[in-house]
Amino acid sequence: MRGRQRPSGALEVAAVQFLDRSLAHQSEDLGEKNAVFSQGFLTAAAYLVDLLVGDPPFLTHPVVYMGRFISWLEGRLWVKDEVPWRLRLKGVFLALSLIGLAYQSTALLLQGIQLLHPWLAQSLEIWMISTTIAARSLDQAATRVYLPLMEGDLVQARTLVGKIVGRDTGNLPEREIVRATIETVAENTVDGVLSPLFYAFLGGAPLAMAFKAISTLDSMVGYRDERYLHFGWASARLDDLANYLPARISLPLLALAANLLALDGKRAWVTARRDARKHPSPNGGIPEAAVAGALGVQLGGVNYYDGKPAFRALLGEPRRDLERKDIRRAVRLMYLSSLLLVLLWLGLDSFF
Repeated sequence: MRGRQRPSGALEVAAVQFLDRSLAHQSEDLGEKNAVFSQGFLTAAAYLVDLLVGDPPFLTHPVVYMGRFISWLEGRLWVKDEVPWRLRLKGVFLALSLIGLAYQSTALLLQGIQLLHPWLAQSLEIWMISTTIAARSLDQAATRVYLPLMEGDLVQARTLVGKIVGRDTGNLPEREIVRATIETVAENTVDGVLSPLFYAFLGGAPLAMAFKAISTLDSMVGYRDERYLHFGWASARLDDLANYLPARISLPLLALAANLLALDGKRAWVTARRDARKHPSPNGGIPEAAVAGALGVQLGGVNYYDGKPAFRALLGEPRRDLERKDIRRAVRLMYLSSLLLVLLWLGLDSFF
């Protein structure tokens, strides 16, 4: 959970200052009771809230309720040894039920609050969108691994990286801890930051919540093991589909961010175009390969799951070995690429 604290890095502070000025500028002309902010500015404000506040510990996150709904309905739908097509059909029902519920309940709630006062509805929408954005929590998760690494505490670093990746981490050397953290930050730059921003810009809190429902479904049932191969099929496919466009938008954003951070934007572009297709995910390989290229390192390799080795395609060229500070560089790429998306959309919003 995230507490109330201001962003510590210069990049986050710059983002806050820019968005503060932008929102203040638009508010000058909004003196009437029924005046409204544009969807672009509501989403930018939500991004700002995520940077400044994160997820207050005294509020239950919407994902918790989504997870409870999935567990409740799964317990009533999943039957062992059922024929595959029936499990798939039930999985489709589970996915559509949660997605529809997330979208409709959010839309109805905002419509009801709108009757009380439009400013109240917009404030609620800003908060709801902010809960779908995970920039701050992704930074904090990576930092929790980074700090013990800097102190040479591999035992603690292994424990903490194990909370954000699915692979075995009990015996990882330092390089593999760094690799696991960077791969998580890179992939979640799309899943946890760019995609929710993208859908919030398009359809506000209802669409952002619908995307979060898809993401939660994939994280809970979108596996290829015996239990979920068929039951979670729809959830996994919907997650691939929902992240398809944001993943491809991430490439120019990450390449530009790399250049602005004095990394290698050209290599980020070339590496992603060449290596992304090697990744088992149709979307995850793009940001991972782009980050590998920007840093000049190689990601991928052998991971262990329940003691069994699994080879992940190599992404990027090992121009140098991974180092601890690459974790912070990956986080800065996440922040700047998401800020660039916000600025781009605000520009388009103002133009049109």
